Amino acid sequence: MNGIFVTGTDTSVGKTHVTCLLARCLRERGIRVGIYKPVCSGAEVTSDSPKGVFWPDVAQLSAALDNQFPAEWICPQQFIAPLAPPVAAAREGRAVDAGQLRRGVDIWRDNVDLLLIEGAGGWRAPVTDSETVAELATDLGFPVLLVSANRLGMVSHTLLTIESIQSRGLTLCGVVVNPVQSDEDESRETNPQLLGSFTDVPVFGPLTWMPDPWLVQGPLQELIPLVEHCTRKGWFPRSPI
Repeated sequence: MNGIFVTGTDTSVGKTHVTCLLARCLRERGIRVGIYKPVCSGAEVTSDSPKGVFWPDVAQLSAALDNQFPAEWICPQQFIAPLAPPVAAAREGRAVDAGQLRRGVDIWRDNVDLLLIEGAGGWRAPVTDSETVAELATDLGFPVLLVSANRLGMVSHTLLTIESIQSRGLTLCGVVVNPVQSDEDESRETNPQLLGSFTDVPVFGPLTWMPDPWLVQGPLQELIPLVEHCTRKGWFPRSPI
């Protein structure tokens, strides 16, 4: 089973949106795709769930797979408070299971060709009382895809994250530049090219601004260069179609 670890320069940079788009793009090519989010926090109240709450990220990821897999496969550890997972877990008298963060990959191995693993928050966001996303990604060992918000300051944030990822000996597939706001920001037009002049890591995007993150049927063609790049490198399986 191939795998890609999707991380971000920060929280709310569009990791879930990019992961959903990528899953749909690959599934259209006939590739069996799974999505695994080891842990999430930040639930919303709803009357449609027996628990009275739901996790929007998990719902979006499940929808991108046409709800074919149990939510427990996609995200086995879910906490209510909109805080870092170990803090949210403590609010409930619980703790994040570090072993489960890693074992959650195993159930997918015989069921998909490619597993997209979406981290929580940014690259160094805490996922347990003693570990961040970086330690988890390093243990899993899959190539990393970095999502960066297309706004002023993103070049510095992205370069710092690139350095941290590469310092751990991990393969960095590329950077996806994703818009996260609709207001005018002159830097949005120049950020991708400027970033590319300071790194050898391939830069993809910017993607089209999507005001509704549930519109995961958005411009899938924008991810074709990324998909073709990762396929050539052997990180994505080749399409059987």
